[in-house]
Amino acid sequence: MTYAKEKMQVEALKNVELAVEPGEFFSIVGPSGCGKTTVLKLAGGLLKPTTGKISLNGRSVQESRKSHEFAFVFQTPALLPWRNLRDNVLLPLEIIGEDNESNRKGAFELLDFMGLSKFLTSYPSVLSGGMQQRVSIARALSFSARVLLMDEPFGALDAMTRAKMGYELLRIWSQFRRTVIFVTHDIPEAVLLSDRVAVMSERPGKIVDTRTIDIPRPRSAESQNDSRFSLHVQAIRKHFGLG
Repeated sequence: MTYAKEKMQVEALKNVELAVEPGEFFSIVGPSGCGKTTVLKLAGGLLKPTTGKISLNGRSVQESRKSHEFAFVFQTPALLPWRNLRDNVLLPLEIIGEDNESNRKGAFELLDFMGLSKFLTSYPSVLSGGMQQRVSIARALSFSARVLLMDEPFGALDAMTRAKMGYELLRIWSQFRRTVIFVTHDIPEAVLLSDRVAVMSERPGKIVDTRTIDIPRPRSAESQNDSRFSLHVQAIRKHFGLG
C-alpha cells in the first residue's frame, strides 16, 4: 500500500497477508506509524489497496460495505452532540433505512445489556468518556454488521477507565460474537482480549508474527495471572526491543 505525501510516494504497507476467521477477536499491534490504522481502513473499504485484494467471504470489500457488513469504532466516539444517547444509537438504522420497530427493540435491549438504559435522553456532553465509548460500541452493534473494526477505541481514556472498558468489551463480544479486528499499541490489552494477535514492524508495515492466545475463556482480571499471559506479552515485546 503506497500513498502520496508532500509530493513523495510513501510505502505504508508491504506484503501484508491476513486471514481472520468468522467470530474471531483479532488484534493488530505495532509501533506508531506502522500502518495499523491503514490495515483497518483497507479492511473496511475506506481505502483502496494499490496492489493485492481484500475480500469478505468471497465478496469484495466494496460489495460487503454496500451490504452494511462493517461497523467502525474509532478512538473518538464521534457522537452527535445535538442527539441524545437513544438517537445516536439509532442513527445507523436511520441511515440504512432499517429504523423499524423490531430493530429499535433490539437496539434498546442492547443498551439495557450495556447498562445504559437509564441515560436514553442524556446528551453526550453529560456522559463520561467511558460511557460515550460504550454508546459508540452500541451504535456499531445496533445493525446487522458482521465485522466490527475498532481503531484504538480506548486510547483516549484514563488507565482505570481503559481497563474497565476492556473487560466490558470482553463481556459484549462474548454475548454477540461479532468478528472483531482491533487495533491497539497496548500489548497486554491485545493479549487479554484476543484469540490471535498480529505483530507489525515499523513502516513499511509487515506482519512479523501472529500469535494464538491460548488463555481459556471467559477471561477476566484473573486471566492476567495465567503464566501464558506473561509469556505472550513478553514474546510480543521482544519484537520491539522491549525485553
